[in-house]
Amino acid sequence: MEYVKLGNTGLDVSNLCLGCMGFGDPGKWIHSWVLNEEESRPVIRKALELGINFFDTANVYSMGASEEILGRAIKDYASRDEVVLATKLHGRMHEGPNGAGLSRKAILSEIDKSLKRLGTDYVDLYIIHRWDNRTPIEETMEALQDVVKSGKARYIGASAMYAWQFQKALYTSDRYGWTKFVSMQNHLNLIYREEEREMLPLCRAEGIGVTPYSPLASGRLTRDISDTTQRSESDQVQKSKYDGTAEADRIIIERVAELANRYEVPRTHIALSWLLHKEPIAAPIIGATKLDHLEYAIGALDLKLTMEDLAWLEEPYTPHTIIGHS
Repeated sequence: MEYVKLGNTGLDVSNLCLGCMGFGDPGKWIHSWVLNEEESRPVIRKALELGINFFDTANVYSMGASEEILGRAIKDYASRDEVVLATKLHGRMHEGPNGAGLSRKAILSEIDKSLKRLGTDYVDLYIIHRWDNRTPIEETMEALQDVVKSGKARYIGASAMYAWQFQKALYTSDRYGWTKFVSMQNHLNLIYREEEREMLPLCRAEGIGVTPYSPLASGRLTRDISDTTQRSESDQVQKSKYDGTAEADRIIIERVAELANRYEVPRTHIALSWLLHKEPIAAPIIGATKLDHLEYAIGALDLKLTMEDLAWLEEPYTPHTIIGHS
């Protein structure tokens, strides 16, 4: 495993982050394919054994069950000081007018609830899961400042928004001398590259570490387009993200397969290696529901693609509708 600094911080994170949306309770979440605790723990333990120290979850994943499972596993299998825990807030956690969003009330309430579920006094990275159009960014950033100054979070990050929104948040932090975002968790892979237009250049200019989600396009970059899995059949979110462009994306998926054959590696290696060649990506967030998913992902760290490979993979891409910012 390789370790990198997260953006302009001194924080060392593994070159891959384990996303924990797939751990939880199918009865409490929109995804029926998530693993329960008994099934999740071997995957978390294997990730630690392989050198992954960076774990990402969210309060809304299985309505808190993901945080609970991750917290108990980390306590049993690792030293808290060596693990980088990230969690997120924004989504609806209870009914009523204050059950979601990024108000001061929501932030100060949800950080305590997340810490309790994770079984820890602090998170290393506290992330706003989306932009909140109904709350002034000054209110959000000041509340996040207070979370950091109270010791409940070491750093703050953001996820899935327009570059102008992220720039507004960074400007607000500068203006008031508040804690700044150090990371951006955005939607980026070989068949969805809209973030290359403005968000990645902004992050490079500001020294922001990028931790892209869906690096394998919910598995579509790892198999023939005609192949199906339990997730591909039941996951309506990934269908909404990729079904509309499936025909245009076919040639890219086929090129991933062809290049994988040429290098004699799994397709996962090609898709992740492409991402790891992009500046300023620190750690793609991989989802794993099987032990071999982790092993395939780790192997990508040793694969170095040529400039010709990268250009050939990118050449067929066509513009896509923005997905994931709301």
